[in-house]
Amino acid sequence: MRIMKKILALSIVLLAIGAISFGQVGVSVNTTASATIVAPIAMVKTTDMNFGNVAVNATPGTVVLAPAGTRTATGGVTLPAVGGTISAAVFTVTGTTGATYSITLPASAIISFGAIDMTVNSFTSTPTPTGTLTGGTETLRVGATLNVNGGQAPGLYTSGTPFVVTVNYN
Repeated sequence: MRIMKKILALSIVLLAIGAISFGQVGVSVNTTASATIVAPIAMVKTTDMNFGNVAVNATPGTVVLAPAGTRTATGGVTLPAVGGTISAAVFTVTGTTGATYSITLPASAIISFGAIDMTVNSFTSTPTPTGTLTGGTETLRVGATLNVNGGQAPGLYTSGTPFVVTVNYN
């Protein structure tokens, strides 16, 4: 009887091992790989930003240049009838037709006349914050706010270091 119990126990263990082995049978499936190479995104500047002629009194103010190229003044700043050259920065973005892209604008820039500075900030763009490359191209327009000090010295203020606008595929 003792031998019979040992044979029975051994049979149960062998059956369990056999059942586990059948549950571990692997399955193989074939698959393929692919990749699509897209045209690199590119951007070319077509027009520099220009706030035009600005008059100032003793009170500080701003000139807000919209991406459309229109401008408004606040505080002690006025916009003379002879406006000079006024333009938002304009870029042509190219790449894969129908692709969307994100736009990164600078936080601020400095424009100077000799040792005298003014800050340009609050950059905005059209489109914003993303664009779509219809037909593989789109025009990107960038405006900003010019912060003018009270009694700002007359002169042509320019950026010694260009400001950077970045585009990337989404």
